[in-house]
Amino acid sequence: MQTPIRGLRSFCVASKCLSFKHAAAQLFLTPSAVSHQIKQLEEQLGFMLFKRNTRSIELTSSGKQFYQSIQPIIHQLESTISEFTHNQQNQTIVISLPEFFASELFIPRLSEWSEKNPTINLQLETVKAGSEPSQIADLSIVLANGKPNASIVQELFPIRYAAACNKKLYKKLKNTGFKALKNTPLILHRSRPWSWHQWAENLGVDDFDPKQIIQFDSMFGVARAAQQGMGIALVPLPMSKTWFSEQLLVKLFDEELNTNDRYYLIQHENMESKIELTLFANWVKETFITEYL
Repeated sequence: MQTPIRGLRSFCVASKCLSFKHAAAQLFLTPSAVSHQIKQLEEQLGFMLFKRNTRSIELTSSGKQFYQSIQPIIHQLESTISEFTHNQQNQTIVISLPEFFASELFIPRLSEWSEKNPTINLQLETVKAGSEPSQIADLSIVLANGKPNASIVQELFPIRYAAACNKKLYKKLKNTGFKALKNTPLILHRSRPWSWHQWAENLGVDDFDPKQIIQFDSMFGVARAAQQGMGIALVPLPMSKTWFSEQLLVKLFDEELNTNDRYYLIQHENMESKIELTLFANWVKETFITEYL
């Protein structure tokens, strides 16, 4: 007997609501996955469990008898699993995400998740921008110039870049216009070495010839160097909004650089059996898509 438990469970849920679509929503599966599981079960049993109409399904006579026999067993099995699960340690979700995103956007909002989900532990694996996500992560937030090649990808929001410096340097340069670019070091992230040139080209800056370009391998380094007065940096928004609101940085020019850079949420396969992953993924999408898109 090779009947998978999940196929029997899908059958019981579909029998109660008489809809593959509604059953899929309760099971955190797709309707096609539910239909496929039940079809496999029918093939093994040797008889049809449902009559499939154009817009509805109904149990066959054999299906009703099978449901009456199997439903109490599945219910007892779920109750037993639930009882033992509640006695175990809290579930843990491993999330991989860029360090600057984690510091400036994710962590300030994390208390909202923790208050609503006190029994789910989180393990954060931060990585530098441009680095590969952690291999042990259940979910990953990545910054990319195009849609990542993964099975389940959700775009969160785009980012833009603003030219900024500290208040002291701003007072010195604010009346010099684009001439400031020729006499002041320009700071950027090494993963985007041509971003200053793109910014200047989009604005039609003539004879763009920077005095010096300084690259850092982390956005923390970029923002911190600008805050210390080293030069003018291209910093990402909305991640850097706190730096501006606290006046650690000041926008030197109103013009911003818009690119194809976007944050994405990557959900890995086989999530249907882990409700906590679906809950967390939904929270990330509701929190960051709504506010920053």
